[in-house]
Amino acid sequence: MTPEKLAALRARYAAAGGADIDDPDFRKAAGLQFSDGERRKWPFSDPATLLDAPFRPDAPAAGFADLDVALVGVPMDLGVTNRAGARLGPRAVRAVERIGPFEHVLRVTPMADLRVADVGDVPFRSRFDLALCHADMEEYFGRLVASGVTPLSVGGDHSITRAILAAIGRDRPVGMVHIDAHCDTGGVYEGSKFHHGGPFRQAVLEGTLDPERCIQIGIRGGAEYLWEFSKVSGMTVIHAEEVAEMGLAAVIAKARAVVGDGPTYVTFDVDGLDPAYAPGTGTPEAGGLQPREVMAILRGLAGIDIVGGDVVEVAPQYDATTNTAQVGAQVLFELLCLVALRSADLRR
Repeated sequence: MTPEKLAALRARYAAAGGADIDDPDFRKAAGLQFSDGERRKWPFSDPATLLDAPFRPDAPAAGFADLDVALVGVPMDLGVTNRAGARLGPRAVRAVERIGPFEHVLRVTPMADLRVADVGDVPFRSRFDLALCHADMEEYFGRLVASGVTPLSVGGDHSITRAILAAIGRDRPVGMVHIDAHCDTGGVYEGSKFHHGGPFRQAVLEGTLDPERCIQIGIRGGAEYLWEFSKVSGMTVIHAEEVAEMGLAAVIAKARAVVGDGPTYVTFDVDGLDPAYAPGTGTPEAGGLQPREVMAILRGLAGIDIVGGDVVEVAPQYDATTNTAQVGAQVLFELLCLVALRSADLRR
């Protein structure tokens, strides 16, 4: 540091405010935070929303007008096979503050480029009837997709993804990037096909999911014998230990090759993470991924044709640290960034 360099820094920054930033990407993010001069909204003020987005519970009645992305809570966990509690996942993820607004790897500020709102939770007619809940979700997401809005959802158990795919894949089957400890391609158990261990078998059989464009990452645990359908149907399965053996670059390349250029859904079950990082879930499995690995995989998907996504199985009552909800909110933000990049590509 020379006196001349110090003088230059003082000339530029001695009287500068927090929002006085030169880099255009940084300035875009700062513009959201410092919209009222040097004043910023405190992260712990006002009612909590998903990613601190504007709250628009009126949006469904208005046909989701003026929105590009709807952040949706799906507080339903009647399909769990082990510990219940993911019905509280949307509330826990909403309570997480200070996610975004800037994604430093992708260098994107999604809230500045997209019209985003937290539209509230899917309304259900019965808290007891799992099949009826699935009918309610199909109807709700059917209206949302018909409006041309991209849904990003927080569950709830993983069975919700079948209903969302029923809406998104109604006109043509979609591909899928699936991060999880379990393949979730089991059959009918105890008289129910809507449980969280079988949504993707059902989606394939219903014609809304193309198994040959599906990749499942992080799979492990003693339930392996239940996932024969994944292999038989043509899904690509990468076990948790294979992620380390292959390396993240190879995993990302494989995922991009599998989903190709077609419409793709991205679903993240928090039990894909090792329970050291995400204890707040119903079916934890030791030996899982790290949050940094998951975020790298998602960032590596930049540019895919993402048509929706979700974060599921956050059960906050099993997590005294809020780590699980924290990583769930961060993944939701990464999904929003992928949508923003796709939208930017379409505009070009």
